Amino acid sequence: DGAKLRITWKDGVVSEYVPRYLRLLCPCAGCVDEMTGVRTLQPGMIDEGVYPEEIHYVGRYALQCVWSDGHSTGIYTFEYLRELWDKEPEAG
Repeated sequence: DGAKLRITWKDGVVSEYVPRYLRLLCPCAGCVDEMTGVRTLQPGMIDEGVYPEEIHYVGRYALQCVWSDGHSTGIYTFEYLRELWDKEPEAG
C-alpha cells in the first residue's frame, strides 16, 4: 500500500519499515553528533506523516532517502537497516 518500505533480504527475511521510524533513526551528522554519538534529532522535530519522496541506491551498499521534510543527507546502509530490523522488528 506504499505505507512502509519493504526489503526482502537474501536469507528470505522480509523487513517493513515505517517511514517516520527510519527518519527518526537517520544516521547522518545532522541527526547524530559526530563526536559523542548522541542523537540530536528529537521525535517532536519530525512530523508523523513524513515519507520518502525519492529513494536512491548508493552503490551496492546503501539507500539514500529524500524526505518530505526536505532532509536528504542520511545514508542508510543495508547493514544498518538489517540491524534495526533484527533489533526491533515490531518498531519497523
